[in-house]
Amino acid sequence: MKPSLTRPGGLPPSASTPIVTPLMPSVAFASDTPDRLDDQYEGRAQGYTYAREGHPNADVLARWIDAMEAAPQPGLVTGSGMAAVSAVLLGLCKAGDHVVGGDQLYGRSLRMMREDLPRLGIETTLADPTDCAAIGAALRPNTRLVLIEVVSNPTLRIADLDGIAELCRARDVLLAVDNTFTTPRAVQPFAHGADVVLHSVTKLLAGHSDVTLGWVAARAPEHAKAIYDFAVTTGLTPSPFDCWLAERGLMSFDLRFDRAEQTAARLAEHLAGQPAVTRVLYPTRPDHPDRDRAQGLLRGRGCNMVSFEITGGRASANAFTKGAAGIAFAPTLGDVGTTLSHPASSSHRALDPKARAALGISEGFFRVSVGLEEPDALCAVFDAGLAAVRKGAD
Repeated sequence: MKPSLTRPGGLPPSASTPIVTPLMPSVAFASDTPDRLDDQYEGRAQGYTYAREGHPNADVLARWIDAMEAAPQPGLVTGSGMAAVSAVLLGLCKAGDHVVGGDQLYGRSLRMMREDLPRLGIETTLADPTDCAAIGAALRPNTRLVLIEVVSNPTLRIADLDGIAELCRARDVLLAVDNTFTTPRAVQPFAHGADVVLHSVTKLLAGHSDVTLGWVAARAPEHAKAIYDFAVTTGLTPSPFDCWLAERGLMSFDLRFDRAEQTAARLAEHLAGQPAVTRVLYPTRPDHPDRDRAQGLLRGRGCNMVSFEITGGRASANAFTKGAAGIAFAPTLGDVGTTLSHPASSSHRALDPKARAALGISEGFFRVSVGLEEPDALCAVFDAGLAAVRKGAD
């Protein structure tokens, strides 16, 4: 018999509870009375009202990442990593403020620094995050915030996190740290003095290339509220389904990270011995320019990213991607499968060749996100790609 009400509401009674978080896609949540709704909005009761303002799957995921990062305040899950970056920069800064960014940020973060923030009246400067003195020289009386990545994308340089944090404290400037590449498995930026930490959860934390999410948390309650208010107002809302999938991904995160890291170190060593490779960047290698800092800051870890450069230009890059059959050529990272990215044609394509060259990004430069393949098999695929490069040069 059909119920008399369109939405009778309520869940069937049960003496047991699910061991997997239920997927809860409801956009709206009903309250008993207007007084009870007031209690929720004014903090006297915990509950949900409208999914743009928060929903159960996002909060479950946030609690996982909060614990991983030892966040001082509850974090916020957003619809993407760039949504988290936007919520930080536009939630905490206003027209007339000045922001300093690392000069090797993710390509879209660089675009926001170069084009979007100035259009909104927020001044910006880019500086080398491996050099604390360079960051210090970029600060101005109106500097509100410094944004850096622990390990830069895609050249894998290591920021002077401790030095920059001390500098920001002394100058009363907020420090925001993008911890996507390193993850809390390698470093917890709050422990090093960061005021804000953010992630593209899309990458290593979720780990399966099937969700688009971000996460951000702040040390101070007033900053957390400003970030939340901006995200809610502008609709940077995460999908419950994506949050549910990302929670599943976190269950295996430690195992995935450690396995990929071990294989990445092996691949970096293998590539360094190949004649068509002119440069290999991996934090634990003796020839990495920031190896000593990486040893201390990352506690000896190298993470899962490897970057390398091959001889020749775009023709060699095309030959390599065709020859390395079985490796996905895709502008992403953190998947269970290894992916290959060519920054000059993807993440940093908005920069002109001169600007890319200043960052060390040539047409022969590749970034590898190492996955869970068997190491010998993975090295063999890269050998096939390099053989194609050599064949094209003959």
